[in-house]
Amino acid sequence: MRYTLSSHVRQEIERRRIPLTLLEAVLHKPDQVVPERGIVKAYQSRCEIGGKMFLLRVIVDDSVDPAVVVTAYRTTKIEKYWGKP
Repeated sequence: MRYTLSSHVRQEIERRRIPLTLLEAVLHKPDQVVPERGIVKAYQSRCEIGGKMFLLRVIVDDSVDPAVVVTAYRTTKIEKYWGKP
């Protein structure tokens, strides 16, 4: 997928200490893609960071080309966000 990073997501991954390589890995091969509000989708994968399991959620507007990465965050509330097939 072709994408660009918004200035907001660049600030947030730095502030939240999310490695860019991890964000890119989720974008290229997410465990799930689930719809969010409006036209954005959450590309998400479970990953271990610092010995703890997190869900890394990358919020993307993929209705445009290239797709725009809006924001990204990690959470321990995996079951809350994990989409059921």
